[in-house]
Amino acid sequence: MTTLHEPTTPAAGPAPAAAPVTVPTPTPDLAVWPATTAEPRPGDLRVGGVPLAEVADRFGTPAYVLDEAEVRHRCRTYRDAFPDADVLYAAKAFLCRAMARWVDEEGLGLDVCSAGELELAVTTGFPPERIVLHGNAKSPRDLDTALRLGVGRIVIDSPAEIARLAAAVGPDGHQKVMVRVVPGVSAGGHEKIRTGTDDQKFGLPIADGYAQHAIARILDQPQLHLTGLHCHLGSQITSVKPYLVAVRRLVGLMSRLYEQHGLVLPELDLGGGHGIAYRPGEEALDLTALARRVRAELTEACAAAGLPVPRLIIEPGRAVVGPAGIALYRVLAVKRTPEKVFVAVDGGMSDNPRPALYGVRYAPRLIGRRPGTAEPARMTVVGRHCEAGDVLAADVELPADIRPGDLLAVPVAGAYQLSMASAYNLVGRPPLIAVRDGLARLLVRRESLADLRSRDVGL
Repeated sequence: MTTLHEPTTPAAGPAPAAAPVTVPTPTPDLAVWPATTAEPRPGDLRVGGVPLAEVADRFGTPAYVLDEAEVRHRCRTYRDAFPDADVLYAAKAFLCRAMARWVDEEGLGLDVCSAGELELAVTTGFPPERIVLHGNAKSPRDLDTALRLGVGRIVIDSPAEIARLAAAVGPDGHQKVMVRVVPGVSAGGHEKIRTGTDDQKFGLPIADGYAQHAIARILDQPQLHLTGLHCHLGSQITSVKPYLVAVRRLVGLMSRLYEQHGLVLPELDLGGGHGIAYRPGEEALDLTALARRVRAELTEACAAAGLPVPRLIIEPGRAVVGPAGIALYRVLAVKRTPEKVFVAVDGGMSDNPRPALYGVRYAPRLIGRRPGTAEPARMTVVGRHCEAGDVLAADVELPADIRPGDLLAVPVAGAYQLSMASAYNLVGRPPLIAVRDGLARLLVRRESLADLRSRDVGL
């Protein structure tokens, strides 16, 4: 089995389908939109050369639009920033067959956390040796699928997995593994997405020796080949500092492992969690600074410990696909109360649960018609579901003459929306449409009522 940085396919560079893409510089008012976004006339917003209003008319609403050029550009930006590292796209942010193909063609690996994500990628043609499987509670199916398909790495997350995985591999088998450790670093945009501290479900803490004890057990299993340490600090991290602290603590653990076992680990996975801006003016992680300072910190820490510098692995997900996506909604009703103006749309928390989960704020925009002369007014965009928390965008500015039938477009909708969508109130999940070079094509069809009925088999 090859390592992550020894691909067996010519994926280290773009395939013919991944021809160079032109990514213009967006205007300031479109700063968080895909770089191909243009507005030749007021209200006529276009992405990838395709009018968003035409997408809504052709495919219906709600719908997701994904700019292929933006996805590919962001993959290449990571490759350029980390030329000596393995960049794995975190599939949990969003995965479909086309996305797996784009990531493969752009030379990235893949980070998955279930048999479903793994099988979709491999059956699309993604090389399994460039895939890492992680997760805090892997099912027997997850492990069996990973071993059957020949996944590159399995990240051990708990002591119980060690014996289970060794038994599944069998006495004559061999599987490369990493171990997820908790460096005790608090980072992330919300407490529910901070995963680098000792008080949550992921990984094995360094501070109390728990990680070292588990690693000693792994070394007692000859069929498990430990290649490195893995950590993930959280999501929506906009500062480089937490990653530098994690590097120092992980190299400290590597030094202790060398002293105790003579073990030199060739890989170090810092996870992802790279923060992006959801609204103009918000802070995003400086990728260039991250690459430069992590590389310097890793080199310095290893030199001080007398260790060779391990191969670095990073796992961006949101930062690759989030800014490439747009959500489209049709206004169904406008309700004016003494305190607020509510704009109700035909989607909601079933296609975007993130505002309800994390309090995320978006910046919707009226499209499809020229705005009237009315001044902007503060409004709250709400969904159609039977929850008071079904709010898509609170206290945002929209034209005061907004009315039923209008279209709203919400940028930065590519990550953790369709992947987290549900069928609440038996409302089917929206379709996903890719745009590029003036063409729009359906990637994921709308979930129909027939789809939902077909799963109900009992009376």
